[in-house]
Amino acid sequence: MNVNVDSLRGVGPTQGRAGATVRSESGRTPPAGTTPGGLGRSHAVSVRSPYRLDLTASVLRRLSTNLVDVLTPDGEYVRVLSGIAGPAIVRARQVGPDTLAIAVEGDARDHAAALATARRVLGVEIDLRRFYRSAARVRWLWPLVRRMRGVKPPRYPTVWEACANAIVFQQISLIAASAIMSRIVVALGQCRERDGVRLYCFPGVEQVQGADDATLRAAGLSAGKLATLRRVGDTIGSGVLDEAVLEEHSTPAAAALLRGIKGIGPWTAAVILLRGLGRLDVFPANDTSVGRNLAFVRGSAPFDLEAVLDALGPDRGMLYYHLLLARLEARGDIGRASVERRA
Repeated sequence: MNVNVDSLRGVGPTQGRAGATVRSESGRTPPAGTTPGGLGRSHAVSVRSPYRLDLTASVLRRLSTNLVDVLTPDGEYVRVLSGIAGPAIVRARQVGPDTLAIAVEGDARDHAAALATARRVLGVEIDLRRFYRSAARVRWLWPLVRRMRGVKPPRYPTVWEACANAIVFQQISLIAASAIMSRIVVALGQCRERDGVRLYCFPGVEQVQGADDATLRAAGLSAGKLATLRRVGDTIGSGVLDEAVLEEHSTPAAAALLRGIKGIGPWTAAVILLRGLGRLDVFPANDTSVGRNLAFVRGSAPFDLEAVLDALGPDRGMLYYHLLLARLEARGDIGRASVERRA
């Protein structure tokens, strides 16, 4: 499969007041529910500054080879979201220090939900002033935080997607896990064609639970991870566990609920809460890559992880995102356009 992100470029919307419909380049504002020329509806969305879409999208997708979260060469973030009437394409572009232009293409019935999801996924309303004050007191961390100023904590659209990613990424390298996830997405994800390019929607619980074991094992899932994914799918699919249930609980209680599922340990539960529910008061420790990234960032500086986490307090989860950014920066993968690849 060839993914040529150049063809994903759409007409860039112009800046307007927050929450307003923005006119297309043609100067016409389409009536509600219409998608003339495939451009869809576009809105100017205020973001809490400082904000950088390139950094936020980079920590969301992890690697530029991610087939679900796409960055175009001109810095536009593109993603397909599932909806009631079918897939909806969301395109986000930063048009000012405190403004994103977010366009939604798809059935009008899914427009409002897709826009709300995009806002949450991209963390537009998160206030990180407290984190910046705390990070400034950690001498070895502050230079990195200052370089990455504007990154917001992104969230997966659903708890299911957070769980699936956390399970796949357990105890293997970032590159290996990303390759496995890409194969799962290609095998099971719903596609949407745009300008001859396939955009993939992350496969839902029904798609994964309906797939045979051979398909998932062929993608690279171990027997243990496959079993865990099935158990999580059963729990979410039956309604026993969902976002509303987790939101009702404190972070320790929510983590305990997740750890009650066989195959989900402290690290996996922390990643799910951080990436799926936006709980910044967790830090996924006990990970060899975290240890390597900490050593890479701090160099020879004196180090006490517990003291650093105490200093960052309820915003300690931002350390996880900054360590990831340090790794991506070293690889030249921050803001990098989604590469052309074959799956």
